[in-house]
Amino acid sequence: MPRHVAVIMDGNGRWAARRRRPRMIGHRAGARAVNLCIDFCLERGIGALTLFAFSSENWGRPEDEVGALMKLFLNALEREVEELDRRRVRIRFIGERERFGQAIRERMDAAETRTRDNDRLQLTIAASYGGRQDITQAARALAEDVAAGRLRPEDIDESAVAARMALADLPAPDLFIRTGGDLRISNFLLWQLAYTELWFTETLWPELDTAVLQRALADYAARERRFGLTSDQVDVPSNPTTDIPHA
Repeated sequence: MPRHVAVIMDGNGRWAARRRRPRMIGHRAGARAVNLCIDFCLERGIGALTLFAFSSENWGRPEDEVGALMKLFLNALEREVEELDRRRVRIRFIGERERFGQAIRERMDAAETRTRDNDRLQLTIAASYGGRQDITQAARALAEDVAAGRLRPEDIDESAVAARMALADLPAPDLFIRTGGDLRISNFLLWQLAYTELWFTETLWPELDTAVLQRALADYAARERRFGLTSDQVDVPSNPTTDIPHA
């Protein structure tokens, strides 16, 4: 069982187009799949779930679609937080939060504050997020530390970089899932996915069901994770699902 699952939720627009409906209908249908994915993780004891909700590149989409997405996002924050808190889900957001309007930022802050002590599932929403942007801000933070005399250049190693990345307090994703059929990671968690097992499906996000997620878990369970070693060197750990750090 993976400890941490990362998901690109792709295919809302195509789902709507196949039904000759506006793209926003697809995004609304996709919101239901988010709840299904959260339920799946809770039922199986998966400790962390990271969802790619809105990329830094998505701001370039048509203005009416972006506006409708922001309204949908705002409504979801108002509607879902109480239930997620009741189920002991911790919510947090990664990405360029300052690009959102004040109302959304306030609800992001409120959701994080309300659920910060929950420990059953660490739910991270990547919104206005990009992997390159994540690495860039980590490099900037390191440069500021060097300039201020808090860090020597020779002390910068992978651990120092990782500590300044988003999700620094979580284990790297064990399993990456992308719906919609595209075979790429689209600037999502570039640093964190270095040794993640990748799984792709033609299923469009609004069509997601438990059977699709179960197939992903079965495929993951059948893989040998070597992390650069040989098969003979690999000593498979028990991989408990209860060791997700709680910040």
